[in-house]
Amino acid sequence: MQLKSIMLKTIALILLPGVSFVFDASAQNNSLEQVNSLERIDSLDPVDSQAAQTWNKIYEVFSHPRCANCHVPDDNLPRWSGPNYGKTSVHGMNISGGQSRIGVETVMCSTCHAHTNSDEPHGPPGAPVWMLAPVEMLWWQQSSKQICEQIKDPARNGGRTLEEVAHHIAEDELVHWGWDPGKGREPAPYSAKETADFVTLWANAGAPCPE
Repeated sequence: MQLKSIMLKTIALILLPGVSFVFDASAQNNSLEQVNSLERIDSLDPVDSQAAQTWNKIYEVFSHPRCANCHVPDDNLPRWSGPNYGKTSVHGMNISGGQSRIGVETVMCSTCHAHTNSDEPHGPPGAPVWMLAPVEMLWWQQSSKQICEQIKDPARNGGRTLEEVAHHIAEDELVHWGWDPGKGREPAPYSAKETADFVTLWANAGAPCPE
């Protein structure tokens, strides 16, 4: 309907006496693009669109430095990244989580990351059982599609259903550190409860992944 209206207005201008009309191809193309865009939006399944928006919020959390810095590949090196760190780098002082992902091969991660959160900016944060996520749960520098497929796969999410993933986010104290990382650190967006609710909503909508 919008395209028809644009054409009728153009014809009317051409036919008006005393009116000189200059054809603007770019303006017409812009109008056509707007119409096509509206048609594409109108054709979207509202349920699919809502599920996609919900997944985008989940990805915003999972890919945030407070989460992704410990969901690293099999080099077992925690990352330092985010607005408060400046340049992205691996953990300083040659710290590695080792194959255990908790540092038992060298110095236990919890030796410095005690179960108390330091109020000093950039002091070692703390939470229960401080450790890297299992290597199968890789999020560091992964795309939305890659993380989506990983979190749905029980072989790569700790053997969990999506309901159990939501429960894990809602209840695990180490996970909760991401929203309470201590002074001087940017927390993950939303909250643990909101993120768990997002996972539930997304799962109930069929848990679609980006193409």
